[in-house]
Amino acid sequence: MTATTRPAAPTSPADLVVIGAGVIGLSVANAALSRGLSVRVIDRTGPASGASAGNAGGFAFSEIHPLASPDTLLASPKWLLDPLGPLSIPARYAPSIVPWMLRFAKASLPGRVAASTRAQAALMGHAKMTLEPFMALTGTADMLRKTGQIQVLESARAFDAARRECEEAGHFGYSHRTLVGADAIAEVQPGLSPRFTHGIATEEWWAIADPKLYTLALAETLIRKGGWIDTAEARAVETGLEGATIHLADGSTITASRVVIAAGAHSHRLAASLGDRIPLETERGYNTTLPPGAFDLRRHITFSEHGFVAAPLSTGIRIGGAVELGGLDLPPNYARARAMLKKAASFLPGLKTEGGTEWMGFRPSLPDTLPAIGRASRARNVIYAFGHGHLGLTQSSATADLVADLLTGATPAIDLAPFAPDRFKGLI
Repeated sequence: MTATTRPAAPTSPADLVVIGAGVIGLSVANAALSRGLSVRVIDRTGPASGASAGNAGGFAFSEIHPLASPDTLLASPKWLLDPLGPLSIPARYAPSIVPWMLRFAKASLPGRVAASTRAQAALMGHAKMTLEPFMALTGTADMLRKTGQIQVLESARAFDAARRECEEAGHFGYSHRTLVGADAIAEVQPGLSPRFTHGIATEEWWAIADPKLYTLALAETLIRKGGWIDTAEARAVETGLEGATIHLADGSTITASRVVIAAGAHSHRLAASLGDRIPLETERGYNTTLPPGAFDLRRHITFSEHGFVAAPLSTGIRIGGAVELGGLDLPPNYARARAMLKKAASFLPGLKTEGGTEWMGFRPSLPDTLPAIGRASRARNVIYAFGHGHLGLTQSSATADLVADLLTGATPAIDLAPFAPDRFKGLI
């Protein structure tokens, strides 16, 4: 499946230009089109060519706890000693990321963690509520799978910590089932190594058949319903009395009444052209996608103590995850993908590891794990929708609905204050 782009949009300005053709941008574009706006999408490399192509394909609604937390801070020194572990910072990038890490540490204070958890739970609840109506709107409902997820652990201590998080998620309506012993785990997912003695299963973790195919389907729906998608690289945005002007890399411009910046890990550079300094960092994610039939994987498996997942897709078995905070410019370190695959082979005896395709993508991440959803500080006709980290697919329908509300003057369904793009102003 490929998305077809029209050769050019009309010469008259569109009501809305969305910068970014990943799952967030295309979801916003479809939602805005359904509200009666004329919509044009531009992307530097085309639809589904960034992080949306290679994610694990899960709608992780119950994942309400921020990455920024005391537990992460305590575990970070151990993880950082392992260059192929769950969290890594390349040595040559370390000086650049110090300000972001200081903000991350502040966001890990208990009071801020509690506030971030409440905000994330609200956004996740809206995501779960809006997903199926959005998929019906875009003709993609047949790609949804309600297969569930299992988190597997090796130690009672890790199990207790994970169970506490699940119990807290239960306060927001997410149920779970604890599994003790290899036999109990095997009833949910056969074939796991007996080293995993504890598990937590949740049915409120849905999945998409394939995230790239889903994103391309959103592109095709937009075009079929009258929207436009063009390959063009935005370098800056400026606003005036007549609307907004987008300056492109080739020296040309595009005008629109309103603009949404949903350019993923590149979004902060465009925000800077409008005077907003937003501390967006890049979680470089790695994975290997094995051919279909590589393992009898019945649901997503999260290897919590090792920071990666095994995901069943229509196109194969995807082994990936972890976090490498390395910016946009360093070359990929595919040894990280190979390290996860090696672990997966020992965790899933019988996994066929031949014929895989390695991938690396840029996940846009803000220090408190919450995305930026809201207006530019100096331009009410520019809206930001980025910084979802590894939860972009999960939160895409909710973000689309909330941004469409802002675009049309409706009252958003949840309080957007915790997601304000300027919430980091005055911090380090």
